[in-house]
Amino acid sequence: MIIWVAEVTAKALGKENTYVATDDKRISDTVRRSGFKSILTSEKAMTGTDRIAEAARTIDADIYINIQGDEPLLDPDDIKKAVAAKKKFPKAVINCMCVLGSDEDPSNPNIPKVITTEDERLVYISRLPVPGSKSIDNYPKTFWRQVCIYAFSGDELNAFSGFGRKGNLERIEDIEILRFLELSIPVRMVKVTSGSKAVDVPEDVRAVETLLRAR
Repeated sequence: MIIWVAEVTAKALGKENTYVATDDKRISDTVRRSGFKSILTSEKAMTGTDRIAEAARTIDADIYINIQGDEPLLDPDDIKKAVAAKKKFPKAVINCMCVLGSDEDPSNPNIPKVITTEDERLVYISRLPVPGSKSIDNYPKTFWRQVCIYAFSGDELNAFSGFGRKGNLERIEDIEILRFLELSIPVRMVKVTSGSKAVDVPEDVRAVETLLRAR
């Protein structure tokens, strides 16, 4: 799965700009045998973004794109959208979102749901089905879910890791992007294509393999 994600990323950013950050030497060795670069990080990273912050200290770049290794169905064009958005909004962290599929349950806690302002600034991400309503007439017809493509500057990553702990909301929801809101760093969401499905639990593997075969 890691190699599949690396190949998708390389289509968007170039193989020379694709790195796999991991604290597991088995993953690092596998990545290198497949011709990709790997950065072996420490075991102390609290989250994937903390790991990216550590890895980014060894790479000189204006923009750092984080693609999580459990997203083998990502579209390379969506990665490019995140890069373009970061260039347009350099003072904001970029994250992606897509419409929740008809076969996906808004109540599933493994799917982070996204609330934004009308101009797509992040208000909140939750594992609960948000937004909610006390009136069935106002109940949302469409839910948006997080897609794990991020774009950061080096300063944003340093601020994130320099916080030194998980923020209260981040800890409760187990959603690391919320730490940026605790730091008053704005986050902008970018709409990307539906069809990506992360492998959050072992039961997701079969569904993802089916989708890959269909492609």
